[in-house]
Amino acid sequence: MRAFPVTLPSGVRYWTVMDEGLAVVGPADRYLRDARFGQDRAETTTQAYAGGIALFLRWCAQTGRDWRTAAPDLSLFMTWLKYVPAEGRGAVVRGPGATPVRSEGRINRVLTAVRGFLCHCVAGKQIPSWVLGHLYELADDRDLPLEARGENSGLPYRMKARHRLQEPDSPVDRAADEEIVALLRACRSARDRFIVLLMAQAGLRRGETAGLRRCDMHFLPDSSALGCAVQGAHLHVVRRQNINGAWAKSRRQRTVPADFLLVQAFDQYSAERQECQAARGSDFLLVNLFRPPLGSPVIPGAVGDLINALAGRAGVSRPVTAHTLRHAFASNIADAGGALDEIQTLMGHRHPSSADPYIHPAASRLRAAVDRVPTPRLAGEGTLR
Repeated sequence: MRAFPVTLPSGVRYWTVMDEGLAVVGPADRYLRDARFGQDRAETTTQAYAGGIALFLRWCAQTGRDWRTAAPDLSLFMTWLKYVPAEGRGAVVRGPGATPVRSEGRINRVLTAVRGFLCHCVAGKQIPSWVLGHLYELADDRDLPLEARGENSGLPYRMKARHRLQEPDSPVDRAADEEIVALLRACRSARDRFIVLLMAQAGLRRGETAGLRRCDMHFLPDSSALGCAVQGAHLHVVRRQNINGAWAKSRRQRTVPADFLLVQAFDQYSAERQECQAARGSDFLLVNLFRPPLGSPVIPGAVGDLINALAGRAGVSRPVTAHTLRHAFASNIADAGGALDEIQTLMGHRHPSSADPYIHPAASRLRAAVDRVPTPRLAGEGTLR
């Protein structure tokens, strides 16, 4: 069993699962197509789901289980995931004490894909409904306080996944300003500098960066000529289908103001891009300028690879990724006095609280917070001695 990409005539891709005979596994394919087009998921999401489902079906085949009724043994599948390598046909499960081959987070993501796949099959009446009871703990709201219950008179039910590992708390740090400057100095082209600033100065994700179109850039002093009511230099993040697999995670379009650094970098990149004849006809903003196929849109994976390469070239002492650049953007907004709702809108989140993991206060801001607290005094004694 293995995951396999499928490209439709429109150029849009999704991932499916093929068996050892290179035949498409029908139930898995229907679920993955529904996730991609019915649920409007990203191509990378179906890729991750397909990989997880392929592992589940491979485990069932190697252990002689029918995948339709294997849900009661998911705890054994978790052990298999933890200790058997991806290409471990016939490998021996070594058990506690051995070095795990997959992290807790990776195992949880596989289980998420498997639960979604089996629930989809239950809804399609391809497998028995009792499977759900082995995937989730079902409970009503009678054990909750009145304040926590819904307003409806019915009996709402809650579902909690039965199989899930505790993941270690490893928050993503922000990229420091010095590290961002080091990345910019390591760039060998105006395009690469522009990519770094799109994430560090506009907070874009990799998929959003690779999915930008030229029409999304409104860097003129007056955008009314472009039919846009937003004033000042800005860019639009729009969710759309892209042939390069790029995807904006947020379903809602958002506008991100651009500072002078981003505008300047865009001007320099535009001049560089104009010299590539093959790039002139593409509506994608970021295209290949230095290696074949010239003029083709940059893929999201290449954006991440670029940041990793720049960090290595710059000699940065710790990992700096595309995501830490996005964290730096949110944290810098907070350090400058930005409110949670402002950070939420700029980052493309649905709720203000979603911005919390992205905010890493600078040490100077923490010191200033302490210094703002008045010195305590004793009544009639003046200041403390």
